[in-house]
Amino acid sequence: MGRYKKILVAVDGSESSMHGLKESFKLANNEKSWITVVSVVPPYEGDLDLVSVRNVTESMRKPFEDALSDAEKIAHEKGALIKTVAEEGEAYERIIDLADAENCDLIVMGRRGLRRVERILIGSVTARVIGYSNRDVLVVPKDAEIGLKKILLATDGSKYSEAAAIKAIDLAKSYGGKLEVISIVEAPSELYEDSQLAFKKLTEKAKGYADEIKKQAESSGIKAEAFVKEGKTCQAIVESAKEQKADMIIMGSHGRRGLKRLLMGSVAERVIGLAECPVLIVKGQQ
Repeated sequence: MGRYKKILVAVDGSESSMHGLKESFKLANNEKSWITVVSVVPPYEGDLDLVSVRNVTESMRKPFEDALSDAEKIAHEKGALIKTVAEEGEAYERIIDLADAENCDLIVMGRRGLRRVERILIGSVTARVIGYSNRDVLVVPKDAEIGLKKILLATDGSKYSEAAAIKAIDLAKSYGGKLEVISIVEAPSELYEDSQLAFKKLTEKAKGYADEIKKQAESSGIKAEAFVKEGKTCQAIVESAKEQKADMIIMGSHGRRGLKRLLMGSVAERVIGLAECPVLIVKGQQ
């Protein structure tokens, strides 16, 4: 089934990361799931010969150690089982390494509730975790709740979208959710003006992608709807999620080679940055 059994949650003491932790308990509730909580102390890059280095490093560690302490308190209050791990080094590397070592199915990260313009591009740590890891990553906005009763799946017919479709169907089946499948037609205006036939073919192709996943979902006993929307892909996905009142957006992404695309303002990055609901990035195989 689609439930995640081993979950890694990254916290840094910020309100958004602690919110992500609290929401992650919903995925483990009533299941034999284990949550590992990691906090990564950044490396000290100052003068190692200074007498005060020890004090500086201890000062640097404190907020991250406090974050783990707070995580234990929150887990106790929620009746959740967690394991806390303190790491030092480059945050995204330590998060990915630990997820691999623990064989985690999912990495959960919080997203700060910034103003629209500021959150167009997600944080570099999150981008690098998604870009370099082969684990699924769930990004939870500060004020959002994790839900799986209505899932919006974005597809473009790629092998990465196929992997996301499989996961979306599994999750919908496991949690009794409904699947909304969307495929976006993003074409230059001149294409429509020059050739309505070419634009029609693009639309039919997109509809075919969405309809095929709808059939797969329905054959698994899941309620599903398929639709096509025209416009800029990232905006169309975010707007559709709001219109459909989706609990979660699911998208496919490249494996370890996806970083360059993420750091260049990819669709996935912008959807994560603008969405009001959690976004699950499912990693396709190379």
